[in-house]
Amino acid sequence: MNNKNKRIGVFGAGAVGSYIGGLLSKADYNITLIDPWDSHVQEIQQSGLRIVGPAGDFVQHMKALHLSDAQSITDPFDIIFLSVKSYDTEWAAHFAKRFLSNNGVMLSAQNCMNDLLVASIVGHDREIPCVISGFAVALTEPGKVIRRQEPEGGGHKVFRVGELHGKITPRVEEIVEMLTHVDGAYATQNIWGERWSKLTLNAGSNPVMAITGFGAQGLAENPSARKLYIQIGKESVQVGQALDYQLEPINGIPAEVWARADEGDALEELDAVIETRGDPENWRSSMAQDIDKGRKTEVNQMNGYIVEKGMEVGIATPVNKAVVKLITDIESGKVKPDPSHADRILGANRL
Repeated sequence: MNNKNKRIGVFGAGAVGSYIGGLLSKADYNITLIDPWDSHVQEIQQSGLRIVGPAGDFVQHMKALHLSDAQSITDPFDIIFLSVKSYDTEWAAHFAKRFLSNNGVMLSAQNCMNDLLVASIVGHDREIPCVISGFAVALTEPGKVIRRQEPEGGGHKVFRVGELHGKITPRVEEIVEMLTHVDGAYATQNIWGERWSKLTLNAGSNPVMAITGFGAQGLAENPSARKLYIQIGKESVQVGQALDYQLEPINGIPAEVWARADEGDALEELDAVIETRGDPENWRSSMAQDIDKGRKTEVNQMNGYIVEKGMEVGIATPVNKAVVKLITDIESGKVKPDPSHADRILGANRL
């Protein structure tokens, strides 16, 4: 089946949405970007989207619309990538649904566990989860997105696509084929395990950088930051296991090791791996970038969700709970990011 004849909309042209849309457009797919940021949309309309990274430094021209101009869309989309922040999922899915064809599908190309919410809005047979992992991109200015890693660097596949019911279907395989023009992709029968493992990864690196002010290199070099990352992950994995998810490896380490993070051998293994995950350019996580720019974060949909589900299954999550409170205080301006916050959370929980 040829996706290139299909109309594809990207609702939410931030760093991820812009990069996906730009690379698909470069591969001759029919792409329309829709976003509320005036300057970004205008720059793409006037000069195209500049994409910088291992795939080259080029300008891609494609259709871009401001959210307020979406009413001008007359031909519905066959595929919609929903690529907004998790706290915007509900209104954005309702909004985008109006522009989805009768047989169209909406992909939640987001962080966090939003698939059932999107499915409740567009229909369970019209939502396809798309887990995106290890995808460092940044929108550095209007009309310019930067990518760090080589595509499929080290054999890593960024996109994992599956159905809510777990079966691999022709439409999933079709979308996987399409996404290979952006980076490595595969179809999975374990979309819920993939989702929770990615949630665990996000819930660790994102808030630790936001709380401490570190970038990836600073986190890797700081023992307290690494330990906080590990403790967040331990709680998340324990909750995921209690929910009966078949968790995929996190940072290349089996979930079972994360669940035993309080044991000496497991802690040493985890700490040794995270210490190697630095970045000479000290790349900052999306939540850290949000804090830097004074924007709302996804902490409630990440760490807060882990706390909520932990309460449902009887798993204590005191570290994640403390992280939610601290990020909320940083968002409100009560406190500022500081490396000492990691020790305070660990000390308060006797870790």
